[in-house]
Amino acid sequence: MATSHTSNQQDLIERAQKVMPAGGFGNFDSGVVIREGNGARIWDEDGNEYVDYLIGSGPMILGHGHPEVVEAVQAQLTKGTTFFANNAAGIELAEEICNAVACADQVRFVSTGGEADMYAMRLGRAHTGRDKIMKFEGGYHGMSAEAQMSLAPEKLVNLPVAVPDSAGIPDSVRDEMLIAPFNDIDFARSLIGEHGDEIAAVIVEPLQRVVPPAPGFLEALREECTKHGIVLIFDEIVTGFRVAYGGAQELYGVTPDVCTLGKIVGGGFPLAAITGKADVMANFDKAKVGDDRFLMQHGTLSGNPVAAVAGLKTLEILRRPGQYEKLFAAGETVMGSITSHLNAAGHAHTIAGHPSLFNVVFTDAPVRNYRDVLKGDTRKQAQFEAALRRNGVFKSSGKTYISLALTDIDLALTDAAVAEAVKALDD
Repeated sequence: MATSHTSNQQDLIERAQKVMPAGGFGNFDSGVVIREGNGARIWDEDGNEYVDYLIGSGPMILGHGHPEVVEAVQAQLTKGTTFFANNAAGIELAEEICNAVACADQVRFVSTGGEADMYAMRLGRAHTGRDKIMKFEGGYHGMSAEAQMSLAPEKLVNLPVAVPDSAGIPDSVRDEMLIAPFNDIDFARSLIGEHGDEIAAVIVEPLQRVVPPAPGFLEALREECTKHGIVLIFDEIVTGFRVAYGGAQELYGVTPDVCTLGKIVGGGFPLAAITGKADVMANFDKAKVGDDRFLMQHGTLSGNPVAAVAGLKTLEILRRPGQYEKLFAAGETVMGSITSHLNAAGHAHTIAGHPSLFNVVFTDAPVRNYRDVLKGDTRKQAQFEAALRRNGVFKSSGKTYISLALTDIDLALTDAAVAEAVKALDD
């Protein structure tokens, strides 16, 4: 499964560079063009085959082209692809989300996770009448101005000062953001205690990228937000229906006021959701809250029926007995391969995350937050990732997504690729 570039892919890369900034969609390495996917495998335009641990950045938990999802989508296509008005599949999907997710009394659909997070923060402001948002350094919440504060700062300033990660963001946005280190309970309590009457919402990935919450951390956030009347938002775009059917709030036993969902709920199609407690979600209903507290939200493709039927079928399959056990077992196998080969070669490392979603960090120190991840050996990390790609394993530099489509053969090929990647590392 070694990879190479031939004229077909190179031609597409050169064409893309002429018509797209930086030659791509802005999401991933523009030096590869994917032709197709099936199960846990993908092929690029030169026919190079990979075991896929990117899986569309998480949505394809069942693998590519799952026949039951394809059948459901094909049936909907003949009935219409979008209506703007309500549709039965979208209503049924909202019902299933409310059944599955602890905080979800009601659901409002959008098309992307970034939209969902943007509206969730705005919802906190509408509900409380306050302006400030507290987030955690290194936490990813989409592309809004608020979300692009201290996502991946290269300059590490004294917290809670926010650092914009993009041009085009007014200083006034930075002034309304408070940044805290993930997993630091004392810092979070102190910051909320000082600014509690100004903070509209605290937004957090309960599993931040691949860093799990420390014992008591999410519980402390819940307690402080309740005490100060702050809306607690769990960004479960990634963890929703992945780490458990009810998401991270089921896994960790902490219920937020609002959570955002994406990726898996659309079954590989553009769909995301804001969910939450009825009193908070009421701000989407002008008849209930009046003009001053009403949060306007429209989207041409929100609740799209094709995405809704794909999401419904995906969730139906995930509810079947043994699915999560299979998913986690595959992840534990890959984690074990990485640990075994790196230990044998004497490379210090930590695997951070959950069996369904994780990554290796080349450090022997605990990984509890963004700055701990930065302390890892980035040169060795880059060598490892590049060698995996050369040996037929496709993933992002920051995450390893596990899918239910992985077979024993896929896992064996992955183990062989990891062994070769470890050989490529500098001592």
